[in-house]
Amino acid sequence: MHWEIRPDRPVYLQLVEQMELAVATGEWAPGARIAPVRELAVQAGVNPNTMQRALQTLEQRGLVAAQRTAGRTVTADAHSVRLLRAQLAQTRAREFCRALAQLGLSAADARGLVELCETEGIFDGTSGSGL
Repeated sequence: MHWEIRPDRPVYLQLVEQMELAVATGEWAPGARIAPVRELAVQAGVNPNTMQRALQTLEQRGLVAAQRTAGRTVTADAHSVRLLRAQLAQTRAREFCRALAQLGLSAADARGLVELCETEGIFDGTSGSGL
């Protein structure tokens, strides 16, 4: 996993968001074992306590389960993963719409841009470049 930590927001929140994305996209497969806290902390370049806090947040959200002898695993609950994916999609869609509104564009303009993305193959993975 590639970690990207920026100084403008709390580190543990960034870790949570990046791990949620890994679960939602399948980068962290359902039921897969997660590396130990210290290993993840080294990979991300953060304090182990910060990584532990982020993982505990994921546990509270039901996305990660602590196994007594086997460490932590990604949830195998497909419904939870679908809900997470939907929540992330809604958040990004709202961010997109707000950005377009700031530019003075309409909902019709937004639909046109989404259709353009579809035409360019962005949704099916055939696009070689973005907008």
